[in-house]
Amino acid sequence: MRRIVDLSHPIVHGMTTMGGMRPPSVSTYVSREETAARMAHGVSFEIGQIDLIANTGTYLDTPAHYHQGGYDTAGLPLERVVDVPVAVLRIGDPAGPELAGHAVLFHTGWSRHWGTDAYQHGHPFLTADVVEALIAAGPALVGIDSLNIDDATDLTRPAHQGLLGAGIPIVEHLTNLEQVPARGARFTALPMPVVGMGTMPVRAIAVVDE
Repeated sequence: MRRIVDLSHPIVHGMTTMGGMRPPSVSTYVSREETAARMAHGVSFEIGQIDLIANTGTYLDTPAHYHQGGYDTAGLPLERVVDVPVAVLRIGDPAGPELAGHAVLFHTGWSRHWGTDAYQHGHPFLTADVVEALIAAGPALVGIDSLNIDDATDLTRPAHQGLLGAGIPIVEHLTNLEQVPARGARFTALPMPVVGMGTMPVRAIAVVDE
């Protein structure tokens, strides 16, 4: 038996991901009524349009987000984000060499506040010592179900600076991690391959064999 867990928040017109950032606009570029008027009888289609900033919903950061010259979403090594073994940790769990090559996903439970004012304040994050241990371990990527992998009040941003500097991509604003076992699942999260973009929304999933 195989179970697929969706770890992404849906992108909705006008939603808030991080306070102060412009929300996405979802609209229609070509309407069904327009196409019905010029297509054969009974045939119509619709083309949508979306205007959003890269840090919307559940998204992946590449090194280019913080480090000039780092790889962008078009240069993202696919082996880091496709069918990667999962290790689900809690804040405070030790990060050792057994995490090498894993998608290390921190389950904080903060996603329960998604869509509320509470989500924007007092979020869990990784401390600098945890980041150092992760870099030493060499995971494929690191994710978290919180507003920010860093303390938003710490302008040094040790997690972003350190992990991205080591070539380790970051996925933020995950959800449903309580449905993923500590070990044994496989993780995939693919952004659009846009040249010059350091961050991009993803559809993140975990595949669990039961």
